[in-house]
Amino acid sequence: MKRRNETHDYKSERFYLITLVVDGRTPILGWIVGDVDAPKGSVKGPNILLSPLGVAVVNEWKGITSYYPQVAVISWQVMPDHFHGILYVREHTDFHIGQVIKGFKLGCNKLMRDMVVALKTQHTRKTRTQNAQFGDFLSGHPCGVSKSDDSRGARYLDLDLGLSDSQYSFFISNLLSYAAIPSQPTQPRRIKPLWERGYNDKILYNYSTLQRWKEYLYDNPRRLAVRRANPEYFRVRFGIEIAGQTYAAIGNRFLLNHPEKQQVQLSRSLSDAQIQTQVEHFMTLARRGVILVSPAISKGEQTVMRAVMDAHLPLIFLTPWGFHTFSKPGHQYYSACAEGRFLMLAPWEHHNERIPLTRLMCLELNEMVSQICKL
Repeated sequence: MKRRNETHDYKSERFYLITLVVDGRTPILGWIVGDVDAPKGSVKGPNILLSPLGVAVVNEWKGITSYYPQVAVISWQVMPDHFHGILYVREHTDFHIGQVIKGFKLGCNKLMRDMVVALKTQHTRKTRTQNAQFGDFLSGHPCGVSKSDDSRGARYLDLDLGLSDSQYSFFISNLLSYAAIPSQPTQPRRIKPLWERGYNDKILYNYSTLQRWKEYLYDNPRRLAVRRANPEYFRVRFGIEIAGQTYAAIGNRFLLNHPEKQQVQLSRSLSDAQIQTQVEHFMTLARRGVILVSPAISKGEQTVMRAVMDAHLPLIFLTPWGFHTFSKPGHQYYSACAEGRFLMLAPWEHHNERIPLTRLMCLELNEMVSQICKL
């Protein structure tokens, strides 16, 4: 078990976003391909080329409804080392959603075991060692698996997925190494499970949230490609000390060294017209090269920071929600991070559940911004 909402009834009718991670984050489900510089939504943009195991995982996910008619499969996205999927429980059930995920994980484990045993059997038949080169091992069929091997998982190895020989070689080598199959195929078929223990879920409460999460899944390959092209801006840095306060950071930390920084702090009582006046004022400063800094608490502060972001101008944002090692910026911040014009600072530790902002927390955040602007 990983993150759960202790107050939620997981047998109830609801949308669920499920995330599973390959144990050790080994990239055996596919490859990211495509042009990272292609316009967002372009067919030439980054996408995932699935490995045979990745295809098997998708089909196992799509088959959930055949085991649980009360559960509809809405969407999914395979990544090289993890998987996202959205399920809809149509009615209150007598089973926990965790039971559905457990069955899916067991099915994936069996498919992977079938593949590994088939590969190892064929590998032994051709008197290869596990660390040999796989050039002639690929001859005949995409992965060299005998047509006589009728196991469900093994059949995926003979699919034409458009992979190059080097990609097949990489997949086979990684899979055999990951699963640690015994050296003789006559030994018990005990292999490492595909997924880490447990799973993460998010509960989706309405259709607008559902649409946002479907878009998030679709855009996941592009975001991964952007991170890989600009790793220094997407790596979480811990232990950054500013005026006695320690922060975690994502983004371009060199923005802190800019000589001109301006705090954005606006009253909640401002009218829309007054907010627009402030937007024009701060946009003038930003276009002049001043770095705007704010926790974006009030409506006015949020409007200013959004306008700066939309204008592709640099800014520093203080977030009350801490980071963990694998934290990433929200999708709306990806391009800004990649271009080095955005920095997020988190002064407090990460919590799975968001803690409501108190007046004292708001005052502390504004004081931190004031100190940052004095650097």
